[in-house]
Amino acid sequence: MEFKVVLTKDIETGWLVAEVPNLPGCISQGKTKAEALQNIKDAIKGYLASLKKHPEERVFDRNIEIEAVSVN
Repeated sequence: MEFKVVLTKDIETGWLVAEVPNLPGCISQGKTKAEALQNIKDAIKGYLASLKKHPEERVFDRNIEIEAVSVN
C-alpha cells in the first residue's frame, strides 16, 4: 500500500516533520529525510494496525493532490 507523505522542515529544530494527509494524526519526525521517512513508515504501520481494531475510522481513500502556485 502506498501513501503520500508531506515533509516539512521545522525552522526551530531543523528536524523534518512527516505527515500523511490521508491518515489524520499520523505524524512523525526525523533529523534527516531518510530518518523521517523510516519513522513515518513505522507510524503508518501502527496506524493501520489500529484501523484493524477500529475499521469505522478508515479514511485513507481520499484523493490528495499537491500543486505549486505562484502569487505576485
